[in-house]
Amino acid sequence: MIMKIIKYEFSLIERTRGFHLITDEIITKIPQLKDFKIGTINLFIKHTSASLTINENCDSSVRSDMENFVNDVISNKSYFKHNYEGDDDMPAHIKSSLFGSSITIPISDGKLDLGTWQGIYLGEHRDFGGSRKVVATIIGQ
Repeated sequence: MIMKIIKYEFSLIERTRGFHLITDEIITKIPQLKDFKIGTINLFIKHTSASLTINENCDSSVRSDMENFVNDVISNKSYFKHNYEGDDDMPAHIKSSLFGSSITIPISDGKLDLGTWQGIYLGEHRDFGGSRKVVATIIGQ
């Protein structure tokens, strides 16, 4: 079997601050996913104030609890110097670093091989972050 590598770049729809389940949007943006019997996909968000992570896909209260928790721990602090884009700028950078800018997921039989209760989250850490760009790289057969 021949190993294939493909790369896509696409934009996610604009969302409000918080954690958002984006698994279906990701799958829709990458129609060639179905062509891979086995492999991995790496998703990388090209922003310093948003993040990607995997977590609970069924109960939406998990997403609001996560948002409430990170805002409780990481809010605007009087000692932050970096505020070029507003009071939510530095907290957004910290949140992005904690959750990360990329995730890797196995592919099996043309589908993301996530657990039953797992989904892909966008962490939008700015009040008005706008559309977010994602690079998807698939390696497999």
